[in-house]
Amino acid sequence: MREYPLSQAQITELLEAQLEIEFTFLKIEQPAKIIARLTRKDQDFILDWVKRVSSMNIQLAYQFISYIVEAIAYMDKKIIEAWLSHAMDVYDQKGLYPAREVITNVENFIQNSHQRTAGTVFEENAGILTHFAHGLSGRKLNLEEAEEAYTDSETIFLPAIIGKLPEAEDNFVIYKAMVAFHWAQSRFGTFRLRLNEILEKQTDPQSFLRLLHALDTLRLDACIKRELPGLFREMKRVQAELGEPAHDRQWQELANELSGADKTIEHVITLTEVNLNKITIPAPCFYQGHIYLHKIEACMALRIEKEKSHLKSLLRKITEDIKGEATKDPSEYQYQLDKDRLAQQNDWNEIEITLDGQPMPLPEQTRAITTSIIQDLGEIPDEYLVPAGTGEYDPNFFNEQEEDPDDVWKGTYHEDGAFIYNEWDYKRQAYRKHWCAVREKDIIPKYNDFVKDTLKKYNHFIKHLRKTFEAMRDEDKKLKRQADGSDVDIDALVEALADAKDGSEMSERLFTRSHRADRNIAVMFMIDMSGSTKGWINDAERESLILLAETLETLGDRYAIYGFSGMTRKRCEIYRIKNFDDAYDDDIRARITAIEAKDYTRMGFAIRHLSKILNDVDAKTRILITLSDGQPDDYDQYRGEYGIEDTRRALLESRRDGIHPYCITIDKEGKDYLPYMYGPAAYTVIDEVKQLPLKVSDIYRRITT
Repeated sequence: MREYPLSQAQITELLEAQLEIEFTFLKIEQPAKIIARLTRKDQDFILDWVKRVSSMNIQLAYQFISYIVEAIAYMDKKIIEAWLSHAMDVYDQKGLYPAREVITNVENFIQNSHQRTAGTVFEENAGILTHFAHGLSGRKLNLEEAEEAYTDSETIFLPAIIGKLPEAEDNFVIYKAMVAFHWAQSRFGTFRLRLNEILEKQTDPQSFLRLLHALDTLRLDACIKRELPGLFREMKRVQAELGEPAHDRQWQELANELSGADKTIEHVITLTEVNLNKITIPAPCFYQGHIYLHKIEACMALRIEKEKSHLKSLLRKITEDIKGEATKDPSEYQYQLDKDRLAQQNDWNEIEITLDGQPMPLPEQTRAITTSIIQDLGEIPDEYLVPAGTGEYDPNFFNEQEEDPDDVWKGTYHEDGAFIYNEWDYKRQAYRKHWCAVREKDIIPKYNDFVKDTLKKYNHFIKHLRKTFEAMRDEDKKLKRQADGSDVDIDALVEALADAKDGSEMSERLFTRSHRADRNIAVMFMIDMSGSTKGWINDAERESLILLAETLETLGDRYAIYGFSGMTRKRCEIYRIKNFDDAYDDDIRARITAIEAKDYTRMGFAIRHLSKILNDVDAKTRILITLSDGQPDDYDQYRGEYGIEDTRRALLESRRDGIHPYCITIDKEGKDYLPYMYGPAAYTVIDEVKQLPLKVSDIYRRITT
């Protein structure tokens, strides 16, 4: 059915409602008159965007109306959408007046429209690029948007849009090349020496740095060619399409000299000193980016100190587990690194650290830190391999914040040192960028009789659970359609006989055999610590976690427990209860005991943050289980449809990362919104609070088998 254009009166009525004319007294007669002349398709487009922008700010929506009625005739709709999205992002970050400048300066925006239309956008590809970066060896690097490409040795910064080539696929290759190159700088030791000190000795430090950067690019190209040959071929193809000249004879000779796997930044510095002011430095290639030594050295200095303390603390814990606390002070033990083996291999995950001549099994967290230390220093110094002494031991050093998280409302502290996450605004149909400031906090252990009373209360139930979980651990999986085995596969036999009867070749895979498959599961428990859980619900949550942890120790699955709560987007808090590497001991039991009701139930940030932690765990199956008493809610606009839509979007993000979310709730209204957020088979509503401890373990068994 054809839809006719809206009349001026109809448009005026819609604008009056969207722009709250009764209170704002904005003049809409002329815009309504012009919009009435447009096609229905253009009318709907404009009015839809008025609705989106006005949900955020009415004055900004009015500015949009004032300019769009003239611009829509010559502006592509994709450009208009990008223009408005940029204006709303500026509003979120800087306020109304800078956002109005974006609206009024539309001509400047149009000048860059080709790049925005044909180019590849970082925000749209950040997830894929992050997976690519995390799949590379060495320290896991984060990705962030910036004006230009560079790295501080922990984060790779990339431009918002790349439109150097007409095809989006080729622009995406440019992004991958930038990621690979800046990863190679950290992975292959570009920053291992104090380059600032070397530059201070030069008469022309800028020329020295430019030549060093160009020569080191030759070395790193060779590293990428060895490690990522497929991508390297793509990089060279794109380089040719961009028209970047090939190396002349002199630079090709230098490239050959730096191509060996044994070449280091020291070789590059030597060649730089020899050739300074003697050769012409070529223009930077498309993926080279910049080197900001002050940012690199500041980042490395903080990391090196923290990782030294953290490794010594972890070695203390490992020593106490092996030797026993009562034997002697762990700091009297000396670990050894097999340095010959380290020098001969590229896989730092295979490094060997020994104690009393015996290789030590290193937890994943410890291996990640040793890898990072080797990447920065080229080795693990002997003083790093002495467990922390009593006076210096601080298990929380690595997670310390420079500010007290309880001072969150003071000054400009809101985002300093916090994890920053986007949040989905369904009215805008776009993310609010860098919106939620998230902090991890420790729960102070509470040592009392809660655990003992819980174990006594559920004694018979725990015995039953342990038997059930032991059976899960020991059960064999029956493999069907095998070429040999202990039993006949009836289904396969029937099919084979049918094939033989009609003249087809009969399959030989007619047997079944048992196969014991190792469980490779990592489970994150996300515990609602909002104010509404105070009382019975909080007790039931804690009892559930005690019962579950006691029985999971039997099963051997890796699991972590984190709580969440907060108040507005500036105070989003994650509470560490049990990390994946933590042993379930008296301290963990005391932290579970100390779980208590806090503030509100803003869920999107918690799902995003805990999914990020879960993604760093090497497991075949990753599950995120939420234990909650109600739907998303917060002090600000994060309630009702807004909170549900953001939570749903965060869950979709986690599924894209291969995580399986599940929700256990005692909210009797949960059936109204959980199917929409989690899906019809990914939640359980428990009618009675007192049933929660009895049900959680049974649900866990069901969703992990």
